[in-house]
Amino acid sequence: MDRKEARKKAEALVAQMTLEEKAAQLKYGAPAIKRLGIPAYNWWNEGLHGVARAGQATVFPQAIGMAATFDTELVKEEADVIATEGRAKYNAYAGKGDRDIYKGLTFWSPNVNIFRDPRWGRGHETFGEDPYLTSRLGVAFVEGLQGDGETMKAAACAKHFAVHSGPEAIRHEFDAQASEKDMGETYLPAFQALVQEAGVEAVMGAYNRTNGEPCCGSTRLQEILRGEWGFEGHFVSDCWAIADFHMHHMVTNNARESAAMAINRGCDLNCGNTYLHILGALQDGLVTEETITEAAVRLFTTRYLLGLFDGSEYDAIPYTEVESPEHLALSEKAARESFVLLKNDGILPLDRSKLHTVGVIGPNADSRSALIGNYHGTASRYVTVLEGLQDYLGEDVRVLTSVGCELWKDRSEGLAFAGDRLAEAKIVADNSDVVLLVVGLDETLEGEEGDTGNQAASGDKVDLLLPKVQRDLMEAVAETGKPVVLLLMSGSDIDMSYAAEHFNAVMQLWYPGAQGGRAAAQVLFGETSPSGKLPVTFYQSLEELPEFTDYRMEGRTYRYMDGPAQYPFGYGLTYGDVYVTEARVAEDGCSASCAGDGGNAEQTDSGCGVKCGIEPGSAEDSARVVLEAEMENRGARATDEVLQVYVKNHDSADAIKNPFLCAFRRIHLEAGEHKSVQIPVSPLAFTVVGEDGKRRVDGKKFTFYVGTSQPDARSRELTGKAPAEVQYIRK
Repeated sequence: MDRKEARKKAEALVAQMTLEEKAAQLKYGAPAIKRLGIPAYNWWNEGLHGVARAGQATVFPQAIGMAATFDTELVKEEADVIATEGRAKYNAYAGKGDRDIYKGLTFWSPNVNIFRDPRWGRGHETFGEDPYLTSRLGVAFVEGLQGDGETMKAAACAKHFAVHSGPEAIRHEFDAQASEKDMGETYLPAFQALVQEAGVEAVMGAYNRTNGEPCCGSTRLQEILRGEWGFEGHFVSDCWAIADFHMHHMVTNNARESAAMAINRGCDLNCGNTYLHILGALQDGLVTEETITEAAVRLFTTRYLLGLFDGSEYDAIPYTEVESPEHLALSEKAARESFVLLKNDGILPLDRSKLHTVGVIGPNADSRSALIGNYHGTASRYVTVLEGLQDYLGEDVRVLTSVGCELWKDRSEGLAFAGDRLAEAKIVADNSDVVLLVVGLDETLEGEEGDTGNQAASGDKVDLLLPKVQRDLMEAVAETGKPVVLLLMSGSDIDMSYAAEHFNAVMQLWYPGAQGGRAAAQVLFGETSPSGKLPVTFYQSLEELPEFTDYRMEGRTYRYMDGPAQYPFGYGLTYGDVYVTEARVAEDGCSASCAGDGGNAEQTDSGCGVKCGIEPGSAEDSARVVLEAEMENRGARATDEVLQVYVKNHDSADAIKNPFLCAFRRIHLEAGEHKSVQIPVSPLAFTVVGEDGKRRVDGKKFTFYVGTSQPDARSRELTGKAPAEVQYIRK
């Protein structure tokens, strides 16, 4: 069913409702209208990395881990599984008359905010710091979730629109000031791609204000969304964000005025209870019935698109699809692809035939919480790192273990002295051939305001350090002199300077999902090679960053920073040894016409990430700029590798400071294998954003850097490799 047909049906249905019935449908818990055969529906559903908060479901790696895969096809498959399991659960729940919260088909995912500051507690819900990577993975997620059937498989939601990335503690009152250039260059591109390329069905407004206007009641943001981009779906507030208008932002005087401001400025659905005052606002002359009707029509259009009234081809999906063997295998694969090897002196992969005893130490070694991140479902089995290693090694190798310390508390037993597990950790290390030290955070230390236990429940980090008890544990283990592989489980940048200096290997596991421990064992022992890349910068310290509340991009992320990173965006080692030995332009022709309309044409080139005025399949489209890279694995082990292309505009005054990502592709190479790989360049590579926020083609001289990392000096130092360079003159 297309949108035009669905809207006509929605208009006809809404026309039969009373004013009170229409108004009642604008709350996230929409009541039934029995006389019209309309069942109750709860719009609040979560599916960030698996169906969440609705019972059993496949739990994938947290979004930041999925970003580290640089694998759009994998992300699309993951989202398709989420939609399948969502349908399976909806079908079963509805059959029992259960239409409670978290049991519907409108998933409030993905989060495509930019992870601009490593302190932000919710950053691990995102796809990282780069707008291009975020847009490519976000588009893939939406396409996978919504499907391509006669009806929509599930409805995705791009959140949080817009310019939202902390601080959590003041998000209800904070005004994020962003220049038009930063808006067009960083904060808005992913949202635009999800709207114009993927046809995302919903957009959620953020809690904060942006440039003075609350995001759930912003005239300017709606002008961009519905006016410039042509968004036709429904707009939903973040939860209780509309109440913030009068309670915290102080832009209205009461709930009626807040409800009126939100709905008059395009917010159709209220997650919260402020729309209980819509009829009062109508009585006060602040809202018209036509506005209420339009919001209801948009919402019922979505329900018709999902086939919730006329039936859907997905109605037959059985409950047995939930956590099917195929879905669990995909989660395990995603975890393997997400791990980022930061350091390896040759100790990895481990050789089980040479080991008698392995020590597994640390607060996250046997932690289920460290597997799942936030906005998670419930797995039928969780495989922690300790359990994964025990299962993998079986009876062949003895596994000794110690928690070493708690996540942040100074003792494990209340009556004991502080540091009561440090001696045990040393004993385990002394008796082991190798130590796997598993440290990090979990959703109780970084996450959403109100859901976490740190910093007065703000969810944000105050620094980049592990809790002191974990730093003490690291020092204690280092003092034993045993070989150590440090495994970091976190959703963000953590200072790894001590680990890099004192330990043999360091690997970032993120929050790897319910199958994470099994995947970790496979990678540690060389069943497969690590191949993830950092989707965020690991900074040397916070001193090089602006204030957390400063939303200017200057000095932030790899695109604008000045000094060297501790570990750069795009960096990650493998067990192979892949070189890009040569690169050249294979096809040339798209750049001169791309994006000449400022990003608002009706057509988009396939996969380019910007509306560029090129008809798909046209001569211009077939002659897009495509690079060809010669890749060679000189190592003794097969591996996946991420081919990355960065571009530098040499002669536009509005060019981004540092080379930025404009293409990527995951490639598999056997040991000794050589491949010629073609990779299309995003037309965004040839555009700039001016101070007015408008995107345009500019510049003639460009350099493409084609390799397995950024072209920065720090990446070259860490990898010992330089990318191939291609000089390009735009015609």
